[in-house]
Amino acid sequence: MLSGERDFENRIVAPEMEEMDRENDLSLRPKTLDEYIGQTKAKENMAVYIEAAKRRGEALDHVLLYGPPGLGKTTLSEIIANEMGVSFRITSGPAIERPGDLAALLTNLNENDILFIDEIHRMNRSVEEVLYPAMEDYALDIIVGKGPSARSIRVDLPHFTLIGATTRAGQLSAPLRDRFGVVERLELYTPSELCRIIERSAGILSIEVEHEGAMELARRSRGTPRIANRFLKRIRDFAQVIGDGVVTKEIAAEALSRLEVDELGLDAIDRRILTMMIKNYNGGPVGLETLAAATGEEAVTIEDVYEPYLMQIGFLTRTPRGRCATALAYEHLGMAMPQQPCGECEQMRIGE
Repeated sequence: MLSGERDFENRIVAPEMEEMDRENDLSLRPKTLDEYIGQTKAKENMAVYIEAAKRRGEALDHVLLYGPPGLGKTTLSEIIANEMGVSFRITSGPAIERPGDLAALLTNLNENDILFIDEIHRMNRSVEEVLYPAMEDYALDIIVGKGPSARSIRVDLPHFTLIGATTRAGQLSAPLRDRFGVVERLELYTPSELCRIIERSAGILSIEVEHEGAMELARRSRGTPRIANRFLKRIRDFAQVIGDGVVTKEIAAEALSRLEVDELGLDAIDRRILTMMIKNYNGGPVGLETLAAATGEEAVTIEDVYEPYLMQIGFLTRTPRGRCATALAYEHLGMAMPQQPCGECEQMRIGE
């Protein structure tokens, strides 16, 4: 395993599911739309669609949920099943290797059941072809035999709802994307929403937390509930050992400082990437492969894991010639801007 992969797996600010999240994860998930905090637009729309489907006695239309990892796509899917009062089957795109695997899943569904496919953008194309008639006509077209004697058999399926979740909606093929009647994007959470989530989770886990302490955790959680809950469980240890068991603002700040998470949720790797760009390459532009070699991280890891958040908060920009650190990054790291800033970034700034 590469050093960059080890760093990524151990990042407390990684939005992807980690082993540390599995403990108590199910107990922290809300069960109804009323308990679900945040995502107001998606939640209100889903409440209308669910109520309409229940009044008609029909299966809910197929739903596509997309957005960054850790925002609650799986949780919202389970809530939809609970609100509909139907069974919930869960799988992932990479797990469905052959068309027969998908056929086995679909033929075991009952009327109005929900099938949830996580990472649906990673599903095999041959499997995806079988899914088209299943979603549109509630039928499976199975080829029996080979050569001239081969024939097609159509197997009718119960009316079901497919909920697909993806962090990369752009990688879905157009035919698959068009077959979803409901498409909702989940947005990053505000600190106040994350604060409410932390206080709710603290109540479930019997952790004493002050409002200011919860808000301190929320501000550093990068808009992601999974990271907020992960912080809460780690800071609980610090509160019990170096405090009186109560998560206060001071305890939260001290604990996150020891975990190398700063006021904006940046960890040591984020800061190392920015510092390397500024010190070694005058703030950029610097190519992705060059940056990967200089930091010891995989290029794909930098592009998929570290860059999105740095770009969201305005610390990093992409130009045709490479990556550039912005004035906000210099300010946050306490470094002086160069006398001659990157001409390409300056042109982009003026163009804006």
